[in-house]
Amino acid sequence: MIKFITESTEYLQGKGFDNPEVGIILGTGLGQLINEIDIIAEASYNHIPNFPTATVEFHKGKLIYGNLEGIKVVVMQGRFHVYEGYTLQDVTFPVRIMEKLGVKTLLVSNAAGAINLDFKKGELMLIDDHINLQGSSPLAFKGVSELGERFADMSAPYDDAINSKFESIATANNITLHKGVYASVVGPQLETRAEYRMLKIIGADAVGMSTVPEIIVANHLGLKAAAVSVLTDECDPDNLKPVDIGEIIAMATKAEPDMITLFKELIKTI
Repeated sequence: MIKFITESTEYLQGKGFDNPEVGIILGTGLGQLINEIDIIAEASYNHIPNFPTATVEFHKGKLIYGNLEGIKVVVMQGRFHVYEGYTLQDVTFPVRIMEKLGVKTLLVSNAAGAINLDFKKGELMLIDDHINLQGSSPLAFKGVSELGERFADMSAPYDDAINSKFESIATANNITLHKGVYASVVGPQLETRAEYRMLKIIGADAVGMSTVPEIIVANHLGLKAAAVSVLTDECDPDNLKPVDIGEIIAMATKAEPDMITLFKELIKTI
């Protein structure tokens, strides 16, 4: 793992990726933040040594470096998922590269289904805590202690100061920003009615197929981390309709300007 991280990092440094401060992972239908960045360098995933390759058609496959609101950022335009056949170590490998490049803060976005029926599709949810239902841990491999504390503390995986700033920004810009618990499942199938009921019982406000592995690794590496979900559908088990992936993508795209405002205004404060 250390050898692979070194190879990937040196490749990107050779491409001009020079000491970014903030890492950003863009989720489903949330790629337009790229248009706000003064791009200095970029690298396709399939050109970066040891990098996985995004296989989902609505996830791009580039790592982008540039300036956003005067801050150097490195952005994943497209992420990896366990449901694509990757291991949790594959999924989180880019976070380890970001940290080696110099990143101190990780911001994550995703699309999620609203379990809490007080939350409506098209709104945003600030993740305050999570439930890992992906069946394993990205830290469960031999030699992990060479990269950080094996028994990583997860008492506060989402940075309180960043979350408070997100909430203030949302209020100032009239953006509806709920706060809640995100459950991460494997997928790619959507949940059954019984599964939605279970998720509500165990305390989830939203459900998705990403984010938690990356946040675990960010904490393992000592990064400040925060994440925001776009709620793309309402998961009411008593009135469940067949899923329409096109509608989910459209809802993420509709909510994207609010997400961009949150991220841009936050980065100004870093």
